[in-house]
Amino acid sequence: MTAIIGGGFDVTFHGVRGSTPCDGDEVARYGGNTSCVSVDIPDHDPLLFDLGTGLRYYGLAYRSPDPFRGSCLLTHLHWDHIQGLPFFTPLLRDGANLDVYAPAQPDGRALGDVFGACLCPPTFPISIEAFPGSIDFRAVGDDTFRIGDVEVMSRIIPHVGTTCGYRVSWNGATVAYLSDHQQPGVDVFEMSDGARQLCEGVDLLIHDAQYTPEEFRLKSTWGHCTVEYAVWLAAECGVKTLALYHHDPTHGDDLIDQFVDKANAHCEGSGLEVIGAREGLTVRVGN
Repeated sequence: MTAIIGGGFDVTFHGVRGSTPCDGDEVARYGGNTSCVSVDIPDHDPLLFDLGTGLRYYGLAYRSPDPFRGSCLLTHLHWDHIQGLPFFTPLLRDGANLDVYAPAQPDGRALGDVFGACLCPPTFPISIEAFPGSIDFRAVGDDTFRIGDVEVMSRIIPHVGTTCGYRVSWNGATVAYLSDHQQPGVDVFEMSDGARQLCEGVDLLIHDAQYTPEEFRLKSTWGHCTVEYAVWLAAECGVKTLALYHHDPTHGDDLIDQFVDKANAHCEGSGLEVIGAREGLTVRVGN
């Protein structure tokens, strides 16, 4: 399924859940894999947002006669955002390389050491160094940098633990990715300067929308936000299309449909379109 916004580049969702993978008839349409999104820019190496279990399916579909070379913009190191990495089959080939950009750790530990402590015996059968392909880690914070001819903005945003959001710009087309974003408080609609810089005027915003207001009242410090907050932020920043993302594992397809319908009814006439991120959905971004 492809939603056409214009020319430019394609953004495809491979995993859209937060917290933990899930399965069942009630989540079959939106999907149950954790966070992973690919950005397909013409004549450019693959670019990924996050390394959740959706990465496995991206890897299975990847077709190229040459060894994989690409980059990932990793928001943070919580397990649901990295657990697809050891099952990414393109790395099981000599000459493959993945550059992982991720937030610098406040305790000073190198990113490779953090990953190495997770992906090694006894919690995983082999160490990360045993993969035929290589992984290079690059620490970022409040930065602007380039990957090839793509401009990337990273900003530290509120969550539990050090977390980045990202903005990718190419040929005048823009996408922002804030998968995990802490709402300041119950019924508090404010945003950090970094979040505003990432989201201002983007063509597509992929944003945390994990909780209902009732759920948020019980989990207001868990690092996420309500659908209503995501819609408010998108409207405040002049976003063209908002993709509700990081769906709670307890939210079935019908409930997410309700979120999307209610959000679009609320935004009618404003110029903001709201969609529900679902596995296999490709959105074309740009003019």
